[in-house]
Amino acid sequence: MTSLEGRRVLVVGASAGVGRAFAQLAIEQGAQVVVSARRAERLAEVIAEAGGGTAVAGDVSRDDDCARIVDEAVAELGGIDLLFHAVGLAPLRALIDTDAEAWHALFATNVVGLQRVLAGAVPHMGDGAIAAVLSSETVGRPRPNLGAYGASKAALAESLRAWRLEHPEVRFSCVALGATQPTEFGDGFDMETLVPLLDTWVRHGLMQRDFMDTSDVAALLAGVLASALQFPGVGIEDLVLRSPSPIVGPTS
Repeated sequence: MTSLEGRRVLVVGASAGVGRAFAQLAIEQGAQVVVSARRAERLAEVIAEAGGGTAVAGDVSRDDDCARIVDEAVAELGGIDLLFHAVGLAPLRALIDTDAEAWHALFATNVVGLQRVLAGAVPHMGDGAIAAVLSSETVGRPRPNLGAYGASKAALAESLRAWRLEHPEVRFSCVALGATQPTEFGDGFDMETLVPLLDTWVRHGLMQRDFMDTSDVAALLAGVLASALQFPGVGIEDLVLRSPSPIVGPTS
């Protein structure tokens, strides 16, 4: 597999899931890596387990944190070849029950935070650098009670299209992920709400039999992005990663 060795990498959302697995792999491959997330103790674990990297704790829903994350990363790395953005807040709530506070928190984290990180990072990304941003397969395939989450990821994807036009020197890649485990995506879900919803999702053909493995997804993305960095004239605008397993059908 093509390596990220020597590349300058900023991973935002590195405390869990695909972001964490990607950060650890990049460090192990010899990249210069700055890892960022809200939980400093989780970042310390990443660095200890991978044997390298620099941690910058911060919350992308806070504008001052977005600026500080990028400033400290650039000070450490000298520039950014690859920004890997793996942040995602996902409330499990029907649209009718999603109040204004929840909408604001969701967009502050999933959409506005990304814009502010990109605004700081792009001036430090040279020609052919890549900003790879994790989105979701729920864009265009909404799930009941994840509609607000899907809407935020749709806004994220649309914003990347505009970034491509305004900054063609950087390659913006939107990575739509299907169900992947282990992650912390559903850790905050209320089980009394989730269990009956699973049947609803099945009836709508929105669940596959198997989930992808987090480490496999991270390794594939590391290989694809490392290879892409060698070919700056080739765009990788949209990637969809989804389990090839069959769709689960209705039980009755």
